Amino acid sequence: MKGWQIRCLFFLVLYTAVENVTSLEEELADSIFGNFLDPLKDLFDQKDDSNESIAKFSLRKPSQPDDDLCYIIPGKPESLASCTFNSTSKTFLVIHGWTISGMFESWVAKLVSALYERERTANVIVVDWLSSAQNHYVVAAQKTKAVGQEIARFIDWIEETTNIPLENLHLIGYSLGAHVAGFAGSHATNKVGRITGLDPAGPDFEGEHAHRRLSPDDAHFVDVLHTFTRGSLGLSIGIQQPVGHVDIYPNGGSFQPGCNLRGALEKIANLGIFAITDAVKCEHERSVHLFIDSLLNEQEAAKAYRCGSTDMFDRGMCLSCRKSRCNTVGYDISKVRKARNVQMYTKTRASMPFRVYHYQLKIHFSSKVNRSEMEPSLTVSLYGTKDEAENLELKLKEKISTNKTHSFLLVTEKDIGDLMMLKFKWEETTSGWSASNMLRMVSSWWSGDSDDTGMEVHKIRIRVGETQQKVVFCVKDPQTQSLAQEVTFVKCKGEWRTNSKRTPKRITLENH
Repeated sequence: MKGWQIRCLFFLVLYTAVENVTSLEEELADSIFGNFLDPLKDLFDQKDDSNESIAKFSLRKPSQPDDDLCYIIPGKPESLASCTFNSTSKTFLVIHGWTISGMFESWVAKLVSALYERERTANVIVVDWLSSAQNHYVVAAQKTKAVGQEIARFIDWIEETTNIPLENLHLIGYSLGAHVAGFAGSHATNKVGRITGLDPAGPDFEGEHAHRRLSPDDAHFVDVLHTFTRGSLGLSIGIQQPVGHVDIYPNGGSFQPGCNLRGALEKIANLGIFAITDAVKCEHERSVHLFIDSLLNEQEAAKAYRCGSTDMFDRGMCLSCRKSRCNTVGYDISKVRKARNVQMYTKTRASMPFRVYHYQLKIHFSSKVNRSEMEPSLTVSLYGTKDEAENLELKLKEKISTNKTHSFLLVTEKDIGDLMMLKFKWEETTSGWSASNMLRMVSSWWSGDSDDTGMEVHKIRIRVGETQQKVVFCVKDPQTQSLAQEVTFVKCKGEWRTNSKRTPKRITLENH
């Protein structure tokens, strides 16, 4: 099949898929695209019998992070000396992914510079496998094993020649490069110290056996950032399944703040396969910039939290740091190796520094009249010793029911310090009332018991993810009768979980 026919086939598949997208949040998540490369695998099922080198190893310098001035050549020890390889320092291998242009992307130099910023005496080696990576995706994906094997031979040679401890060797692979790193680690004679997978590629690797992709077996410690998974787009650009010892899913591993998904889809629809690089760049490449951020902003490192699912995390139910349940995102991650994979979640800002501050709010709504299926607008303002964050929306993950404790996740983009006070506001929305609730209200009004329909908030409990502080807030003025206006809550004496028999101060949410 000729090149123009292949491009047309890519375009047809992508265009048809995009035309069927009517809801970004729902239909994209249903994997409309599926693994769109499956039908094309047979077209590129070809062997490369060439024995020539398919990877080059450029030891870049801090002063010129974007230039390849010196190559280390396996089998030639003099190249180590000429490139001033430091055998007593950490060594990083930066491995790029698939490329259409056949050129290094701009993030490579930024990552090299950030690595040198953190580790001044390190060896930062950029692995150049562009000649294979610039093929059609399926071909590039099939070549990852061969490239990984060549890198493994490089690792064996450099270990034998310089006696460097492989614990000091850290492979950082992006997209297809993450799987290349995995193959390199699995084929090296001795196990390398660490592999970081930055949004490992999904197509052709999702669901595959551990030996055919990046896995925890490939290094003493494997950590992974997932930023563009199948959960966000059926293209499965990034792999969704956990493939490391610790897998972190920023913003659920799906849509990243500041990225324009609709615009990306329109580019693919209008320009076809050649638009894929630009279209997915923001979401997919966010993994790289999160890692760069962790190198440059050590004091503002983001935290991720162990959780069973994105939904549970979005309810604020997983902000505990007990028993290694939280970890640092990126370079300074704690090397926790458990029998089972650890999946962690975090929220981020739209730009660097990406760190945000996580809060769980537990609010118990009670009423003398049973009411359910309410969807009010809930707004909170937090006031701390350092700053304040006002008019933050509490996102409902379910409809509010009475006599039930609801949990919410709230994030702020700035450090407000220790919490001192909060303001809470409840606003009814017409759509939040079911017919049964309306009948119950009318019956209550008719009998003259309208006061009994009021909702009551006894306390608001808050857990702060970053500091692990737990604070209980009570209403400041118990005479306040309505939450239709902002009501102030202040710290009250009591533990995170209390069984006090005293009647607590409470605030009534009047109906309007």
